[in-house]
Amino acid sequence: MDLTATPSKAEMVMGVIRQRITGRVLTPGAKLPSVRSLAATLSVSTSTVVDAYERLVAEGAIVSRPGSGFYVANQAAPFSPADAGPKLDRAVDPFWISRQSLESDENSLKPGCGWLPPSWLPEEAMRKALRGLSRADASSLADYGTPLGLSPLRRLISRRMGERGIEASPDQIMLTESGTQAIDLLCRFLIEPGDTVLVDDPCYFNFHALLRAHRAKIVGVPYTANGPDLAAFAATVSEHRPRLYITNSAIHNPTGAVLSPVTAHRVLKIAEEFDLTIVEDDIFADFESVAAPRLAAFDGLERVIHIGSFSKTLSAAARCGFIAARPDWIEGLTDLKIATSFAGGRLTEEVVHAALSDGGYRKHLDTLKARLSKAMAEVTDRLGSIGIEPVLRPQSGMFLWCRLPGETDAAAVARACLQKQIVLAPGNAFSLSQSVRSCMRFNVSQTLDPRIFETLKGALRS
Repeated sequence: MDLTATPSKAEMVMGVIRQRITGRVLTPGAKLPSVRSLAATLSVSTSTVVDAYERLVAEGAIVSRPGSGFYVANQAAPFSPADAGPKLDRAVDPFWISRQSLESDENSLKPGCGWLPPSWLPEEAMRKALRGLSRADASSLADYGTPLGLSPLRRLISRRMGERGIEASPDQIMLTESGTQAIDLLCRFLIEPGDTVLVDDPCYFNFHALLRAHRAKIVGVPYTANGPDLAAFAATVSEHRPRLYITNSAIHNPTGAVLSPVTAHRVLKIAEEFDLTIVEDDIFADFESVAAPRLAAFDGLERVIHIGSFSKTLSAAARCGFIAARPDWIEGLTDLKIATSFAGGRLTEEVVHAALSDGGYRKHLDTLKARLSKAMAEVTDRLGSIGIEPVLRPQSGMFLWCRLPGETDAAAVARACLQKQIVLAPGNAFSLSQSVRSCMRFNVSQTLDPRIFETLKGALRS
């Protein structure tokens, strides 16, 4: 850190202390370095450190105890997940992609977002479910739901999981407000600040954001066409002893890869050896043309926790997900759900159950998968014509993980295209190691407008 540049030296010292507090290096009640010690470390005068400490006391960030020293105040500054991550590529980090995708107006094009266009979703089925709910009894419209969630919907999910080889009774299933809330509850339940969590590299970028919010130490393992690199997985687990591994087995996000049975078996053997719990995020299950192996099916929900949601194929506005886990964990998660949200969203659960129970939902999925397959082929060809090639060709789903020509910086391309109201998802936002700067994820359902290819072509030339 350059302590001779503006702002003042005292302000720079304050920045160092604030960063340590935000990153939980200094926790509430912790003693700060002595004035002389910090002055020597940062190569500044003791008067500069005294000035910085006094100003931090005035802010309420630290407290002075005469004769003892300075300590972090018990009421520490609010934690910001964005502050805990690397500053590399800050302009197009996960929060940038999410905000641009969620807050952009209807004139923006969003090939980098993670959901289908509204016209691809079963609007009439949702309207029918809402009309039915409007005629329901008063309790459905006014009462709290149960902590586990709507029983008929949990039974339906249990049957659907059984079709994929996962045995889970309805009592082993707890409904949540989304797949994201499911992971949030599991992090609250299973880890403490400072615990290590393993993720794929690359992986869904919001895993990084959520784990930083829980003050976890995140480590990554390279992901291949068949699942995690087994040699790297074994070495990383042995070295870091993570508490959790969060992954997609079927239709990996962002790569579109599918876990192989051999890799699944080896991952579970390593998890057993090192007492590793696995969270299997399966929110893209209904996009599959052929069912892929599930860790939860091989494991029987002993150390694997299976989660899913319906926002991708039914409606992102109707927030509903689920957790399937062993009974003793569901018991603890139920108490945690009561503590954090009291009860489930009964109205949403009723609407989702009605829509899924409608005979038209499976027909909708058949049409959707065919439509995605056609879009995948078209987008692959059109991107190829401007030099953007897929890293692998996914069997199904909506994501196409591509490599830009040469050593092109995907973040720079994303910035340029944003000027034309096109939101992209550059590779390093998905990568803990920041090792895929020339890659980009495309949502094929959102990448059919000719303006996208013309804008990309121009950005690649500049």
